[in-house]
Amino acid sequence: MSDALAPPIVLIDNFDSFTYNLYQLLCMRVSGRQNPVAVIRNDQTDLKNLVKLKPVSIVISPGPGGPKDTGISRTVIEHFCGKIPILGVCLGHQLIADV
Repeated sequence: MSDALAPPIVLIDNFDSFTYNLYQLLCMRVSGRQNPVAVIRNDQTDLKNLVKLKPVSIVISPGPGGPKDTGISRTVIEHFCGKIPILGVCLGHQLIADV
């Protein structure tokens, strides 16, 4: 598979403005790839659709509240843990520890 067609990094947005700073940084690291980073709000998809994307890694963004306020993020971590790299930032990191 060429880099241009490589699966995306999935960035789960937990409703925090810092998500797009993460998006810009991730895009800089994977420039030249088509659709390198898919940003998905934590309440706008389900696990089945996320699995279809075949992500190479997942980033869980910061957000307000606590680990119980993260929509699909918990389910995503439970499903992909040990299969692909998962990075949590702030609330995302707290959620990984909670799972």
